Amino acid sequence: MKKIIHQFASAPRLFKQFFLVFLDALVFPIILWLCYVIRLFDLGAQVIPGINHGIPLVSLIAILSLGLTGVYHFIVRTFNEVFIVKLALAVFLTMIALYVLNVSTQAYIPMSIPFMFGFMMFAWVWVSRASIRFLIKASYYSEIGRKRIAVYGAGDAGQQIVEVLNRSDDHVPIFFIDDLNSLQGQRIGGFRVYSVDKALQRFKKDRVDEILLALPSVGRVRKTEIIQQFESAHLKITELPGLTQLVDGEIQISDIRDVDIVDLLGRDPVPPVLHLLSKNIKDKIVMVTGAGGSIGSELCRQIIKNQPKMLVLYELTEFALYDIDKELRKTTSCEILPILGTVQDQQKLERIIEQYHIQTVYHAAAYKHVPLVECNPIAGLKNNAIGTANSLNAAVKKGVETFVLISTDKAVRPTNVMGASKRMAELYCQAVAETKPNTQISIVRFGNVLGSSGSVVPLFKQQIALGGPITVTHPEVTRYFMTIPEASQLVIQAGALGSGGDVFLLDMGEPVRIQDLARQMIKLSGLKVRESGSSEGDIEIAYSGLRPGEKLYEELLIDQDNTEYTEHTRILRSFEKHYPLQEVQVVFSKINQMTAVDHDVDWALTQLEHYVDGYKRSAEVRVN
Repeated sequence: MKKIIHQFASAPRLFKQFFLVFLDALVFPIILWLCYVIRLFDLGAQVIPGINHGIPLVSLIAILSLGLTGVYHFIVRTFNEVFIVKLALAVFLTMIALYVLNVSTQAYIPMSIPFMFGFMMFAWVWVSRASIRFLIKASYYSEIGRKRIAVYGAGDAGQQIVEVLNRSDDHVPIFFIDDLNSLQGQRIGGFRVYSVDKALQRFKKDRVDEILLALPSVGRVRKTEIIQQFESAHLKITELPGLTQLVDGEIQISDIRDVDIVDLLGRDPVPPVLHLLSKNIKDKIVMVTGAGGSIGSELCRQIIKNQPKMLVLYELTEFALYDIDKELRKTTSCEILPILGTVQDQQKLERIIEQYHIQTVYHAAAYKHVPLVECNPIAGLKNNAIGTANSLNAAVKKGVETFVLISTDKAVRPTNVMGASKRMAELYCQAVAETKPNTQISIVRFGNVLGSSGSVVPLFKQQIALGGPITVTHPEVTRYFMTIPEASQLVIQAGALGSGGDVFLLDMGEPVRIQDLARQMIKLSGLKVRESGSSEGDIEIAYSGLRPGEKLYEELLIDQDNTEYTEHTRILRSFEKHYPLQEVQVVFSKINQMTAVDHDVDWALTQLEHYVDGYKRSAEVRVN
């Protein structure tokens, strides 16, 4: 019986409509006969005497009325008050039709028959749909309508979440999976425990929809290994958060979340060197430029944890500033000062630094989107290079103790204006540091951060949600990745290691092929990659070609030989060539006066080719 109900519930809508019409066609003649039997108190009473084929005619009228009013368009499982109104209208039309039939033909239809038929018709349609709805809810929703979950991990967390799933209206646990031989084959809380191999054989038979990892303390490496074991199943994988997040002691359905690709690409964190974290922050007045950006906002979160005396948020975008300011005020009693401003306004920077006695500056403000800066080279240079120069000049002039420039791996032998503009910013910082100012100047260079506004991860998530395709620029394009919190902590620690003009490199681990990242995200969603030229699979990966100024591979070092390790295992110091300050200042002064006309753009790109190792202008650079 359950199987029949399940098949009906999953059948096409048109089939269900035809089934209901057929059911009504069988029952309406019986209802009409009952009306005459009750009216005449005679089981052998003739039904609509005086007219040929009266019974099928009335049944057809009733079915047409239901069809015209849209009753058959309602899904049985979701009918509501509108359904009642439409059903009442269909009954009224049928009753009118019976009266018309009585007046216009020789049919014998007593005055009470339309009322009786209308009442019984309403009752039948209502009760039949309600009965079908009840059967579906009781049978189909008890299993098929709820997500069927296989729980990996038969420990305390797994047993707790199974109890919660059992009480849920939307989920149903099916069995446990565990790699402990002593548990395999046993029953825990009424649920069988299977090995991974056995579970892979059971998924289809038991119609499992999802795998839930109930391993809150598992590390990234082990989690990745577990997920890879289930790739062939093409099931969505969810998880419980880490133990530190399950602070209430009671696991809830809301604790279940999608496995985040960020957790798999990131590395198990190295504990920070505490004195480096607090050196330039604790009890100091700190300013972050670009405080509303991905890196800037995370820097602010990490800074707050280290108890500054005051945190000044300097940001150009009003909403981004409002957002981070509101967030931080909920988590700290530290004084926070939000300031709207651009790094191209040196006078304002000087006034803010002097007025609030800023001691440490983290300069994160920059244009980072490669194709956009390629289309707007002068704007990119002014914001990234001149903006850095203005921020550093203001810091040095007003006696800031520490200035840290947040740079990028795209500054190494760049193929784009964005990377070249960041390298020019580095050169300016190095040149100023050579003059031995009282301000300690450091440069921190790292690759892509996972989950940032410019990261491919949120873009890929959107594309998967829309059914694809996922767009990748090139099959072999690779990038370094790091989580935003780890990158921000390392930036703070690197800044504390500086002695003046240092270029610090963050150990980004192994580069990741973007194509592999896309494939893994598709598999985590429980979907299958649709290979080129094949009709099988769910999400296709489309290759759009490298964008203007984009490289296949990113580098972190200009000179591989001139590097040394620091006291932090994931921070390296690099010694790279630089130019005298006066020479760099001449170039920066002219860039600052530029407008986006042909000869200015040409001159600026010529300077980039001269000063930035490896840079050659792209044919895609535009005058904007």
